[in-house]
Amino acid sequence: MDDFVRGRILIEVKPGLSPESLDKLVKPHGGKAKKIGQSNLHIIELPANASEVAILKQLEHRPEFKFAELDRIVESAMAVNDPYIGSAWHINKIGANTAWDSTRGTGVTIAILDSGMELSHPDLKPNLVAGRNIYNNNTDVSDICGHGTAVGGAAAAASNNGLGVAGVAGTSKIMPLRIAYWNTTYNSCYASYSTIASGITYAADNGARVANVSYARVHSSSSVLSASRYMKSKGGLVFVAAGNSNIDEKITADPALIVVSSTTSSDTRSSFSSYGSAVSLAAPGSGIWTTGTNGSYRTANGTSFAAPVAAGVAAMMMSARPDLSPDTIQSLMYKTAVDLGSAGRDIYYGYGRVNAAAAVYAAKSYGGTADITKPTASISAPLGSATVSGNVAVNASASDNVGVSRVELKANGTVVAVDSAAPYSFSWNSTGVANGMANLVAVAYDAAGNAGTSSTVAVNVANTTSSGTTTTADTIKPTVTITNPVAGNVSGTVTISVSASDNRDVSGLRLQLLTDGVLRAYGTGGSLSWRWEAHKYTAGAHTLKATAKDKAGNLSETTVIVNVVK
Repeated sequence: MDDFVRGRILIEVKPGLSPESLDKLVKPHGGKAKKIGQSNLHIIELPANASEVAILKQLEHRPEFKFAELDRIVESAMAVNDPYIGSAWHINKIGANTAWDSTRGTGVTIAILDSGMELSHPDLKPNLVAGRNIYNNNTDVSDICGHGTAVGGAAAAASNNGLGVAGVAGTSKIMPLRIAYWNTTYNSCYASYSTIASGITYAADNGARVANVSYARVHSSSSVLSASRYMKSKGGLVFVAAGNSNIDEKITADPALIVVSSTTSSDTRSSFSSYGSAVSLAAPGSGIWTTGTNGSYRTANGTSFAAPVAAGVAAMMMSARPDLSPDTIQSLMYKTAVDLGSAGRDIYYGYGRVNAAAAVYAAKSYGGTADITKPTASISAPLGSATVSGNVAVNASASDNVGVSRVELKANGTVVAVDSAAPYSFSWNSTGVANGMANLVAVAYDAAGNAGTSSTVAVNVANTTSSGTTTTADTIKPTVTITNPVAGNVSGTVTISVSASDNRDVSGLRLQLLTDGVLRAYGTGGSLSWRWEAHKYTAGAHTLKATAKDKAGNLSETTVIVNVVK
């Protein structure tokens, strides 16, 4: 079979690119863009006769996009079943039973992106929350091949209930997200980059703080990495399986993902476990006693089960210290891991085998001094005095002693775009300012709220204007769109982005942004952004409204209703 989904490619647009501009870029190829959740990822649906590879080559280097890639197909990372019904050795090995003295994961939701879930299983039912069938776009999350039921049990099967098995985080909630389909030719479950990225984004938008993806080689996807960065910006972490091919996968490490290899009861690498520089942690994955279909219990092998074991530890840490950032949780997991193999990080075990007892203790006792160090920021492109027009690619860099949470791009003092993940790059619509010199500044923020400002880069805006003079009264209203978020669920901190255009001088537009009728931000030009701390609002429906008024007094407005989830 093809190793990618026919009829689509995946792209991430740079912050600041309007939906209208995106449509113009993909329309010549017959493409239609569909935004994935509240992120900047898009699925580009192509005509049936299109050449995905040829179109990808034309789009992947466009300055308006962070990347473009094929929607590749991946297989579940489950090895051959072990017929021996063993004990849950891995619980004691990682010290989960000791960690349970402090927490079992209460208050944290783990999204299981897989083949679905057996909702009636007695060891899963108490912990289940509403999920979603991402593949079919409906609410049917029934397990189509049993893999998801087993993975969910390893992470968070109910504990202390006198039944079957105990998951690592036995009081965490489980959000089942079906991303897979059953391939009758190969008798196996398969998923794709697009369903996985959509599932991670859905999890982030719907309050999950941990997501687990037990499918092979997903860490090679730019779309999955982008979705994982988005989830991190929402306070969550994504765990993925290293794979079961017993090879060096030769995939570059990325801090957006925690890639987990498999170990045995003797703390050696499982014979099937893939490895490589991308591996960040190891966890038990051989003979894991977990939940099965039809209310059963089973043992299973695979990095499919190592990943949710590690994910369960992260959930317990977050439960013990909900105030800690995902970067801190991730760092503490690495620092407390049991170092196996070569000293330090290596290609087989990453930073070591996860240690639940030590990790939870480290989270509980964590409390460094207040961070007062400002990030640094700079703009590398365009260069000072460059002449620009239309959509302008702006590249920035930022660093911090702890971590950069976001970078804002300002044009003449107005925030025009926000990027939450490196590499920080934007697509600035320069028609939002008058022709002539415009000042660009990048401002980097860390989690403590410290801000660092780049040097000003002055560029010469030279957009083509219509010729001739006219005295005809302007009666045409501007257009205004809230490009992010779209209608649906939101959580955490959300970047609200407004884009506007007009038949005359767009620099004369006056923009306003309101939440529930209260003015929150205003500015001039063709775009406006504001960071909305949605988690501080009551759960339920809230109305976002944007208005645009031109120099003639013509007024347009638009609204988006979102649902805040806790």
